[in-house]
Amino acid sequence: MSLCGLFIYEKRSIHGSSVAVKFAQSIRLLYTACANILLPRRCVVSVLFLFIDGVGLAPSGHDNPLSDAPTPTINALLNGALTIERVGASSRALLRPLDATMGVAGLPQSGTGQTALLAGINAAALHGRHQPHFPPVALRTMLVERSIFRRLTETGRRVAFANAFGVRYWEALAARRLRRSASVIAAEGAGVRFRSDYDVHTGSALTWDITGEMIRSANGSDVPVIAAHTAGERLARLTARYDLVFFETFLTDLAGHGRLAHLAAPDRPPPSTKEQIHMAMERVDGMIRGALEAMRPGDTLVLTSDHGNIESLSSPTHTRNPVPLLVTGPAASRFAHLVSIVQVADVIVAAAQEYAA
Repeated sequence: MSLCGLFIYEKRSIHGSSVAVKFAQSIRLLYTACANILLPRRCVVSVLFLFIDGVGLAPSGHDNPLSDAPTPTINALLNGALTIERVGASSRALLRPLDATMGVAGLPQSGTGQTALLAGINAAALHGRHQPHFPPVALRTMLVERSIFRRLTETGRRVAFANAFGVRYWEALAARRLRRSASVIAAEGAGVRFRSDYDVHTGSALTWDITGEMIRSANGSDVPVIAAHTAGERLARLTARYDLVFFETFLTDLAGHGRLAHLAAPDRPPPSTKEQIHMAMERVDGMIRGALEAMRPGDTLVLTSDHGNIESLSSPTHTRNPVPLLVTGPAASRFAHLVSIVQVADVIVAAAQEYAA
């Protein structure tokens, strides 16, 4: 893809701003794209930030499908399953339970939870309640100004948003069939390049479902289907070129809501919610394995979530359980004191700045 074509693609991805703002954002996007292409690969150690939607920490037991999920990589890191009993039980990785309620009544939700994770603000308290799906309008300026993406790019660090966004996504935004997520708002505000299906084909991006299988089946996309392990290797290669790499998947939360039944083979009955959660976690685990096997020894992997869901079969919606903060790598000790999702952004920024110095 030519730089001119990339500029046009990115410029068209920006909607709802004044002409001057659009132009400024487009120039920043073009600058970032040129830097990503022309600057040599730097020998720095970096942070890979994996956001896994809808995963909480709960006690092991029949109600918790994470107790016996097919996650050999996570189990090896924690000396057991991803449950509350594994907190502090391993020297290979840090596992912390993070409060996702932010001191606000009700069930934690994605809109305020993801805003808190990316900007380091108590979005639920500022908004007065938990908000699902998308960030509160009143907090979007704060999200842009305080996002981990903006704070790092303004200090000269290189940030990659590893998710691919196809043309249909931008068309849906333009037609107001979709609204921007917290990550998209934050990335636009920092001039971080949005990757496309082209990048998936060239091995420098992932679809949100990790392997591409759902994307192909849902809308007839021609993105390649890859193994979860290969997806992790791609993230590791990106991490070698950037100070921070961010990837998000919603596969787990969809599984917790029973919305992956269509993945069953035609000759088999629809999978139960537990089976869907196991399928999603197996894919996440494979991605983690691929990343860890290919990452440099100095790189740090950080995984967390915005609210609980899949750790309780008896709960039909989200939960008030803490969410896991799983960290492995030399920067892990920086995260050892965290108790809330509100604190994650500041430590991510500090870690990426220190190890990029």
